[in-house]
Amino acid sequence: MAACFEVRTEVFVVEQSVPESIEYDAYDADAVHVLAVGPDGVPLGTGRLLHGPGVLAKTGDLTVGSLGRLAVRKSARGLRVGVALVRAIEAEAVRLGLAAVDLGAQTHALGFYERLGYEAYGPEFKDAGIPHRSMRRTLP
Repeated sequence: MAACFEVRTEVFVVEQSVPESIEYDAYDADAVHVLAVGPDGVPLGTGRLLHGPGVLAKTGDLTVGSLGRLAVRKSARGLRVGVALVRAIEAEAVRLGLAAVDLGAQTHALGFYERLGYEAYGPEFKDAGIPHRSMRRTLP
């Protein structure tokens, strides 16, 4: 968890100026966290999957997980670390029997998620002052 939080702090708190007080939340305790580590052991990226009753408020459906807090260090961008993290989260969602995965994508990342099979829905909204859109992918 410390490595996941280290990456999230660097990307969200330092780079994007997300207040640390809202970056970490009660969902972290029950989430499935994934971590990408380079060959030298340095953490490159992270993400989490929320599922079960705790995620009901986010997705409105117990069969839909919520992918979130996807963060890749600047030094690892362009190396497909984000793709690997998303696919690992989706694999865990399938293992848990979930039918789909939702996420709130920063609008600059819509194309990234669309290339991975996610479809945007609903209006744009702000999260931590950053424009986002809701997206969903039905799992195989």
